[in-house]
Amino acid sequence: MTHIKDIAKRPSKVDIAALSKFSPATIHEAQGRRGALSSRLKPVDYRMKLCGPAFTVKCAPRDNIMLQLAINYAKPGDIIVVSAGEYEEAGSFGDVLANACLAKGIGGLVTDTGVRDTLQLRELGFPVFSFGVSIKGTVKETIAAVNDPIIVGGEVINPGDIIVGDADGLVVIRQEEVREVAQLSQARDDAEAGYIKAYKQGKSVVEVSKLEPVLKAKGLIVGF
Repeated sequence: MTHIKDIAKRPSKVDIAALSKFSPATIHEAQGRRGALSSRLKPVDYRMKLCGPAFTVKCAPRDNIMLQLAINYAKPGDIIVVSAGEYEEAGSFGDVLANACLAKGIGGLVTDTGVRDTLQLRELGFPVFSFGVSIKGTVKETIAAVNDPIIVGGEVINPGDIIVGDADGLVVIRQEEVREVAQLSQARDDAEAGYIKAYKQGKSVVEVSKLEPVLKAKGLIVGF
C-alpha cells in the first residue's frame, strides 16, 4: 500500500479562477443543491475565503502526524482537507503549522477536528475551516493515507475536487463538472442581480418570484 500519493489530476488554474468568483451558497444552489459540507465547518475568521483543489488526508482522532506529512507534500494552491473522525476535542493545527503552509503557498485547510491559536491564525490570514476550537494537544502515532477519497462534513471529497469556502460555509465541486457548474453559477448570479434590480424599481417579492399562482393553488388567504 502506498500511503502518500499526489493528486492524480489537478484542475486548471483557469477552472479554479472561474469558480472563485462565486460564493459557496451560489455554487451549491447552481449545482442542484449538492456538495454543501456540514454547517459545523466554519472559518476561524469570517473574512477567510478559499478556493482550490482538495489535497486529502486521513488522520486518526487527536493525531496529526499525517496532517504534517500532507503539509510537507502539498503543492502551492492546494487545500488540505482532513478527515479525523469528527473529533473536536483536539487542537490539531495552529500557528506554527499555518506558517509552514504559508511558506509553501498552500491555499487553506479544512478539518473535521479542532484547531487552536486562533488569534494568531486570524493575524496570519491563512484560511482555516474547522469543527471547533480546542487547546488540547495531539500525538504523532498513526500512519494513514494521503490523497485517497475521504468523507468530511458528510460529503465525499476526492483528491483534485475543488473546495470553495467563505464565511457561510464550504462546498465541493467534482473536477469533471467544474466548467458546467461555473456557467450555472454565473446564470444564477445574473438572475439574482435581476431580482434586486426589480425590487429597486418597486416590484414586489410576490411579483418578482412569480408566487401568485403557487399561493393561489395552495389556498392562501390574505386578511388585509
